[in-house]
Amino acid sequence: MLLSHLDVVPAEPAGWAVDPFNGLVAGGYVVGRGALDAKGLAVTELLALGELARRDQELSRDVIFLATPDEETGGRDGAGFIVREHRDLLRGAEFLLTEGGGILVGEDGVPNVWGVGIAEKAPCWTRLTAKGTGGHASTGGAHGPVPRLISALERVRRMQTEVRVVPEVQRMFRELAPFADPEDRAGLANLGASLEGDTEFRRRFLADESRAALVRTTVAITVLHAGTAPNVVPEEASAELDVRLLPGDRCDEFLAGLRDVVADPSIRIEPTLSFESQSSPADTRLFEAIETVASRLDPGARVIPRVIAGFTDAHYFRDLGMVAYGFIPRWLPPSETRGIHGPNERVSVDNLERGTRALVAILEELGSR
Repeated sequence: MLLSHLDVVPAEPAGWAVDPFNGLVAGGYVVGRGALDAKGLAVTELLALGELARRDQELSRDVIFLATPDEETGGRDGAGFIVREHRDLLRGAEFLLTEGGGILVGEDGVPNVWGVGIAEKAPCWTRLTAKGTGGHASTGGAHGPVPRLISALERVRRMQTEVRVVPEVQRMFRELAPFADPEDRAGLANLGASLEGDTEFRRRFLADESRAALVRTTVAITVLHAGTAPNVVPEEASAELDVRLLPGDRCDEFLAGLRDVVADPSIRIEPTLSFESQSSPADTRLFEAIETVASRLDPGARVIPRVIAGFTDAHYFRDLGMVAYGFIPRWLPPSETRGIHGPNERVSVDNLERGTRALVAILEELGSR
């Protein structure tokens, strides 16, 4: 199964050099919201499907193309709907490829890394709501909903989450260690022990937010709602948190600890999106097919199972017992990956073409096994 999603996150035109929804093709790039996440992925999968259909070679298995809405808000009305209401369409499907991994272009002698997502953090999106008596702001409102919510959020902002290395993350950094800075190689090769026993390595590792997010629960305060006028004390104020849990952690257990941190029983704390994270094994025929194609198309590249700090729709299918990998072959330098959910998101035309050829090769390799 080739899975993608057609919805995108919002885009403020003021932050873009071009109209974010125009799909501009210029300078060898397609620029626009969704170029990477995930309309460009859908196009690559669809072109691969068309190329397979034109070829004479018959594969030993079907290839299913599925593009859904709603992924950016949890997927319940997209991939979740398919799993709930149309599971017959998925019967017999063994493998799934979707977003969540790609090819990190190496520099200064470091090989390209084909990162295949086998696991991801789980959401525990949470809303905090403070209620009170509204009125005229001239009386101060020092104990109203907004000040109480702000105090609670400051405690949330200062909370420290446990540093813990799950097996999938341990394996990923162990395989990346030979290509890291020399001073970090030994620490990455035995990440759990190094984070516990090497103070200097721990400081360097956790200073990188993208790496730190893979060894602890993260909490981001992302949405605030309160009053509508400066001279009115509102009756309600709320905030939304983007909480991402390590594989194996539970949302209800996190919320119990969060209530202790907030320490204000008058503030309602409730989850708005949560599910448990599962991982897929790396010792499969699909993983072997990716390794075979990587050695042929990208000599010297390393294929590494990875964990991502985000989440995708893959969990709906892992729950059915399907092996789901986050991987589409796109050769992306860090300068391009920063466009995901940001301004001036773009993907090169070369990546669309090259990625399509590589995906066809992977599917043909798998279909011959």
